[in-house]
Amino acid sequence: MAGGGKGSGRPAKKKSPTKGTGGNVRRGLEGKGATPPAHMRHWHKDKARTERIEREDRTGRPSSPRTPIRGRRSEDAPEYIGGRNPVLEALRAGVPASTLYIGLRIDNDDRVKESVRIAADRGIAMLEVGKEKLDRLTEGAIHQGMALQIPPYEYAHPEDLVSLARDAAEVPLIVALDSVTDPRNLGAIARSATAFGAHGLVIPSRRSAGVTGGAWKTSAGTLAHLTVARAANLTATLREYREAGLFVIGLDGESTVDIGDANLLDGPLVVVVGSEGKGLSRLVRESCDLVVRIPMNAAAESLNAGVAAGVALYEVARHRRR
Repeated sequence: MAGGGKGSGRPAKKKSPTKGTGGNVRRGLEGKGATPPAHMRHWHKDKARTERIEREDRTGRPSSPRTPIRGRRSEDAPEYIGGRNPVLEALRAGVPASTLYIGLRIDNDDRVKESVRIAADRGIAMLEVGKEKLDRLTEGAIHQGMALQIPPYEYAHPEDLVSLARDAAEVPLIVALDSVTDPRNLGAIARSATAFGAHGLVIPSRRSAGVTGGAWKTSAGTLAHLTVARAANLTATLREYREAGLFVIGLDGESTVDIGDANLLDGPLVVVVGSEGKGLSRLVRESCDLVVRIPMNAAAESLNAGVAAGVALYEVARHRRR
């Protein structure tokens, strides 16, 4: 048996020493610099996902059975409402829409038939698409084979809300949202504001929910009849409202004044609703003429922003009917 080693009965032959790298590896690592950001690395999964979505949009065919995850939506991107009831309610309410997407081979129930009829009467484009496309448009939400594309919302200026009330010869009633970040709360507040005669909503341009598909869905179409304005600085806007003769009240559970005992609810009014977790911010609270609370059982620590706004607006409407 040639050679030594295990089983040969002879000692194994020693290997010669391995040559050193001579610093080649160390020098090869020098001068590389910091790792480039993710979006500059061609192998980064988010970039690959984005390229796959763009390829699907060009070809109309899904490249993967998986539903891609959408990145952060730009402010000028369209919004989508998913679900047969929400889509039908939006169409009935006259929500501005550009395209109605209908899934292939879906059950053609009464909601689908009426949605198609309304879309045809309004000249809204209709497209049949696969489930993958609908999943992507609605970001994985339940769509029941239907989605409605709506264009980006065109926000008004805060001064426009006062002008709307005065043009209608009505006493201004405006609802301001202080960093309400849940679109569903915005939609619920819009629904209450419409029901109790408010002339519009004011939201900050930063750190606040906007008029998105989720807000449209929760509002049950009432956002089509209510003006929403955006303020670059909410505290400055509230100060301008006060200078224009409007009384500004804020909702805060820590106040000692019940909303039913507040004065001037039947006059030109701004109702400020705080964020879901922290309530009114310090600067916004200081910008209010009066801070009030909604009296409730001690077992309930607080109400969410949507419910609180509805209760407060009902109380305002009750005072105005006297």
